Amino acid sequence: MRAKRVIGAALASGLALLAAACSSSDDPPGSQPQAASVTESPTAPPEHPFTGMPIAARRPVLAVKIENTSSGKPQIGVDKADIVYVEQVEGGLTRLMAIFSSRLPKEVGPVRSARISDLHILPMFGKPALAYSGVQTKMIPFVQEASLFDVSDSAAPGAYFRYPGRYAPYNLVGTPSKLLREAGKATKAKDIGFAFSDEPPAGGVPKKSYSVRYPAARFTFGWSEAKKRWLVWQDGAKDMAASGAQLGAATVVVQYTKTERSQFHDVNGSYTPLVHSTGKGTGIVLRDGQAYKVNWERPSEEEGTTFTTPDGERMTFARGPVWVVLASRKPIQP
Repeated sequence: MRAKRVIGAALASGLALLAAACSSSDDPPGSQPQAASVTESPTAPPEHPFTGMPIAARRPVLAVKIENTSSGKPQIGVDKADIVYVEQVEGGLTRLMAIFSSRLPKEVGPVRSARISDLHILPMFGKPALAYSGVQTKMIPFVQEASLFDVSDSAAPGAYFRYPGRYAPYNLVGTPSKLLREAGKATKAKDIGFAFSDEPPAGGVPKKSYSVRYPAARFTFGWSEAKKRWLVWQDGAKDMAASGAQLGAATVVVQYTKTERSQFHDVNGSYTPLVHSTGKGTGIVLRDGQAYKVNWERPSEEEGTTFTTPDGERMTFARGPVWVVLASRKPIQP
């Protein structure tokens, strides 16, 4: 009997040990499992919403109106912009609005006057700083009511200087660091609808160059495999920056919009075009040596612009600077 009790106790002990061993891999509900060793993968740095490039922090947005005729060339600081908008102005010519946030050039210019179309584009950035040199008298109330910090040469004269060797009005140059100090509460960079990817999406057509015509100006964007950029030609000539480099972008968006005459006109009686950057439309996106047909949509001025492929997929841009060419399939005549 004693032998049977010893064997029974040993058997019970063994079963208990076996049960404990099983519970370590299959814990019943309510038990506290032991912590497992986990190797965390490194987190990718955040992307800048304007360029898709890695950033440590988002910074305030500065928009600058830039002269875009031969009299103002070569332009200063435009090659450091995150986004460059091309807009039609009086006489069938064009003017640029350069958007800076991820990096600031030491100087930028020539700074010229603002247009009514600018005030319809800028609300998607929140309340950015706008650097410009004057507007038509009738447009002053519109600027005062717009969602922006006015850092024009009249509002922040200490942030500007006249560039040696150039003549007025093509010699006014701004200092971006000083301009932003005058707009201490300017909105930091935020999502405006752009999406980025390392690899180009399917559906592109190989393209070496693409041209956009205005009544009195012509742009050609040529793909450089060596630089991985779409380089800019204007009116048949290389568009050079004051730094000595040809202007270019990782992505060019040709956004076809409705353009009509606004209520404003210049001293010669030439009407100021009004570019409708809200609503829906079509366009062409150039990236990685390919052209893509796209649809664009911007429901309101406070919202960004999204770009999709014909099958409804989000169109992604190449990482780096973006040029947005606001064009019209039937440009309004001066």
